[in-house]
Amino acid sequence: MTDSLDLSVKTLGTCRISSPLGTLVQNRRSTLHYVDETDVVLFDDTRTMVAGRGVGAEELPGFEPGGPRGRIFFDPSKTRVGIVTCGGLCPGLNDVIRAIVLELTNRYGVQRIYGFRNGYQGFVAKYGRAVVDLTPEVVSGINEYGGTILGTSRGQQDPYEIVDCLEQLSLNVLFVIGGDGSMRGALRIAEVIAERGRKIAVIGVPKTIDNDIPYIDQSFGFQTAFGKATETIRAAHVEARAVPNGVGLVQLMGRHSGFIACYAALANNDADYVLIPEVPFALDGDNGFLSHLRARVTRRGHAVVVVAEGAGQEYLQHEPQGSDASGNRKLHDFGVYLRKRIFDYFAETDTEVNLKYIDPSYAIRSVPANPYDSVYCIRLAHAAVHAAMAGRTEMVVGRWHGRFVHIPMALAISSRNQVDPEGDLWMTVLEATNQPPRFG
Repeated sequence: MTDSLDLSVKTLGTCRISSPLGTLVQNRRSTLHYVDETDVVLFDDTRTMVAGRGVGAEELPGFEPGGPRGRIFFDPSKTRVGIVTCGGLCPGLNDVIRAIVLELTNRYGVQRIYGFRNGYQGFVAKYGRAVVDLTPEVVSGINEYGGTILGTSRGQQDPYEIVDCLEQLSLNVLFVIGGDGSMRGALRIAEVIAERGRKIAVIGVPKTIDNDIPYIDQSFGFQTAFGKATETIRAAHVEARAVPNGVGLVQLMGRHSGFIACYAALANNDADYVLIPEVPFALDGDNGFLSHLRARVTRRGHAVVVVAEGAGQEYLQHEPQGSDASGNRKLHDFGVYLRKRIFDYFAETDTEVNLKYIDPSYAIRSVPANPYDSVYCIRLAHAAVHAAMAGRTEMVVGRWHGRFVHIPMALAISSRNQVDPEGDLWMTVLEATNQPPRFG
């Protein structure tokens, strides 16, 4: 239920300027549709959920729809825009940058767009990062490459210094492309802007390769990531089948959420085990993972194990642990630990094992977006531009039940999207792998 959730989006003021997109309307057959400002995209997607609220249709909770408005807040001829990419790399970053620049330039007529280098460091004078003029010529073809032409960084910076920079450059809009830590920073920037009474829109395009941002159907780059991960699982399967008692062990990204591990295993369908942070498992004992793995290898001659990087952290709690520059708790390398435990267990039971361990994480992060993600990035970028020009702020764009929506930034960082151990995705994984629902 969403009774306690605030789904409303902040706006900088009344939209009084006719949108330049209106010039696209040549006749009644035009495909351009302005958003109905009074409409919402319903939060609930089943009749049972709707009926359970016991209210009329006009009172049902929903998100503000994304898309172009008939009237906008900012005058494009006077609008200056900034774009920054933060956090870890993810397929599709360049696609989003390019699409924002082209939409602003070609459709709205905005002429001054700045790119800030190396994340939030790009706003702070002591780092000496030069600002980049982003034009259609500069972003031409960048979607063919992985990474981000603006560079990135982790770690917090003083929001007051960042807003000082926005004011010095007379910026009206800031697009932040990043994960939950980046959005927390963006929210703080927006709060400082509000303290100073300035009219600067802060719009987030949420980026997380782990697909763990809540209240959106899927994050950009996720499909590319799990698609690329299937190649590693396939390689592990080939290696495992080629030798006596072969085990292919693949560690994939997923600090707190096992979506990449689940989807990659299903797409390839060669995995015999999938271990994720959301589902605790026992390694030892007659019903533990190691015993089950040995029995399967002995019976079939090989096995493939896919593990998300955040799984099994409880086995490594005795190891020293700190935080990274973004404040995220550093994870121990469970894949390496599990590799040793498998070797040790098979040796203790006098069973031959030939294990190949593969961790392709950084090879996956750096690849260009696949065609699906490229399209998704463009559509997210367009939705972000429409929202910004209409004076929305402190929000992120996403897709909910297949429709593009505006999500309050505070809501987007309020929790974490995770695999539901009782949900249909995990049930599908169990059906495909034939592994027990729980070990131990």
